[in-house]
This record gives sequence, C-alpha cells and structure tokens, in this order.
Amino acid sequence: MHIKELIKKIDIWLILLMSILTGIGILAINSATAYTGDTTYVKKQLIFFVIGLVLMIIVMSIDYHVLSNWYLIVYIGIILILIAVKLFGENINGATRWITILGVQIQPSEFAKIGMILCGATIINKYNNRINKLWPVLIIGAFEFVPFILVNRQPNLSTSIILIVILMIQLFISKLNLKYIMTAAGVSGLLGIVVFVYIVNNPDQKLIQDYQRKRIMSLVNGGDSSGDKYQTQRAVQAIGSGGLKGKGLNQGSISQLNYLPESHNDFIMAVLGEEFGFVGILGIICILLLFIFRGVWIARGAPDELARFIVIGYFGMIAMQSFVNMGVVTDFLPNTGIPIPFISYGGSSLWANMMGLGLVLNVSMRSEKKMF
Repeated sequence: MHIKELIKKIDIWLILLMSILTGIGILAINSATAYTGDTTYVKKQLIFFVIGLVLMIIVMSIDYHVLSNWYLIVYIGIILILIAVKLFGENINGATRWITILGVQIQPSEFAKIGMILCGATIINKYNNRINKLWPVLIIGAFEFVPFILVNRQPNLSTSIILIVILMIQLFISKLNLKYIMTAAGVSGLLGIVVFVYIVNNPDQKLIQDYQRKRIMSLVNGGDSSGDKYQTQRAVQAIGSGGLKGKGLNQGSISQLNYLPESHNDFIMAVLGEEFGFVGILGIICILLLFIFRGVWIARGAPDELARFIVIGYFGMIAMQSFVNMGVVTDFLPNTGIPIPFISYGGSSLWANMMGLGLVLNVSMRSEKKMF
C-alpha cells in the first residue's frame, strides 16, 4: 500500500483520546506538585510526551508483519535488559526496577509489557492452528515464563501479573478450546485463593516480599493512618472531599498541602477526584472506555489474526492497569505500584504506552473496516 494512503488511514480518534488523557494527566501533575513551586515534573512530562510521539510514529511506520518477524530479537532484547536491571539496576525503596542508560533512568518492565504483546501475539499466531495440543501450549507458557520470573524477582509482582493477563487475553481470542480456558481459569482461581490464604496466615512465608505481604495485610486488617495504608487512606479522603463536582483545579487541600505524598505518580486519580469530583472522574473513565472501545472495534476489523492478537493484548493491558490503579486509589485493592495509562507521571510508562499505541495504529492503517 502506498505511503500516502497509509497516512490517510491513521486513526485520528485514538490519537485524540490519548492526547486528551495525557493532557488531563499534565494538568493533574501540575496541580499535585504546585505546592513545591517547582515545575520540573510538568516540563519533564511534556518532554516525555514529545519523545513518546516520535517513538509512536517510528513503531507505526514499520509494518507489524516486519516487526513480528523480529520477535526473537525483541524477546532476547527484553531478557537481556531485564537481566541488566537485576545486575546493574538502581535499588529504590527495596526494589530494583530501574536502570540508567545514557543518563536517562528507565523502567524496562514497562517496555517488556509492550514487547511481550508483540512476541506473545506472534508465537500464538504461529501455533494457533495446533494450539489445542499440549506441546504448543507448553511452548507458549515457557516463552512467557522467563520474562515473568525476571520481572517478578525485581520484585515487581503487579507488573509480572500484568504480563500473564496480557497472555491470557490473547489466548482467549485464539483457537484454544473454551473448556481448556475455563478449566485453567478455575484452577488458577482456586490456586490464587489457596496462596492468598497461605500468605495471610503465615507471616514468615517466602512466596512474596515482606513489604508486599504488609500491603495485603493492610487491606485485610484495615491498617492505620501512620503505617502501610497512609497513602491509600489519604487518597480516599481526597476523593471523598471532592464530592460531586470537586473543589476546582489547583484547589484540592489534601494534594496542595502535600498530605498525599507522591500524588503525581500512582495516586494521580486522587488529585483529580478531589479537584474535579465524581463528575470529573466519571468523565475520565468514559474517555478510557471510549479509547478501549475504539481498540476493540479496530480488532474486529483487523486484517489477520496476528493483528487481532496485538490489538486485544494492548487494550487488555490498558483496561487491566486502569482497573487496578483505580482499585488501589479507592482502597479496593492493595497498593501495587501500577500507574494509570497516560495520566500518571513517568517517562517509561508514557513511552511504553505510546509505543503500544503505535502498534495499534500500525494495524489500523492496514485495516479495511472503519467506524466514522
């Protein structure tokens, strides 16, 4: 297809919705850090966004079939960078998740999610016609296991779970028999309950880190305002104080007076809840749902199964991360450290999400089925 024809088929709606979410995030980051008088975070997020646009354009410009042919190189790259984090990464608050490359601190696990969307889609597509046999499923599982373990051992339990969720969503739309999917889901659910009960009842367990258990226990037992649930409780107070319509931009007392530490990161939705209220949060949720719905529509019109696996994997990740982040902020889930896509502060998260969007735009440019 001619390059001019491809450019004409760029999905403007996806780019517009992504830009709105990022713009909301920048406003919230500015408000969350206004008490310091320092605009560094806002300036950095703007720079991250511009760089993200470049990365998005690069990814969308290379035919996804070509990118798929490079999946082993991408996979090896993911493994090597995750090993490098383990060996040379920076330990922050007990976790080694970051590494500095050319003076820029990045979190490779964020990029691993996007890389595994492509790699997972490719290997599932490769074995899709034989996927109801045992050995293809074992190969796919082994393929996913290595990055899962490397991310989990950082430790980064929440992101490693996201990797599994992405794979499960991609498998769900494959030719894998539904009875196998339901059986696996049932066994996984029961196993999860058993593990949860074991962790709760055994303070000396070794399955997860102590700080991760403390977060779970703070959700189970209620915690206290000076301990493990401080951030969550302040977030709930901020959202509750916002009421129906909120206090107005830069008028949230809990965020403005720094009662909610690091609110520009994973708890940015609490800032938005206080300043824009229930109506504002509902509006943001609607934008996210429109973004995801648009992606599902693109998946329906995808030119082949590989494209469908890529698109559904990406929007499954966006949906899961949004749900988990809002669950944490509202005290429905334990603190996980998962940012909300496009809104939370952070270069690695924003760049990874925009590169993933580049993959989706790549597919949509080569699709025939369009809405609007």
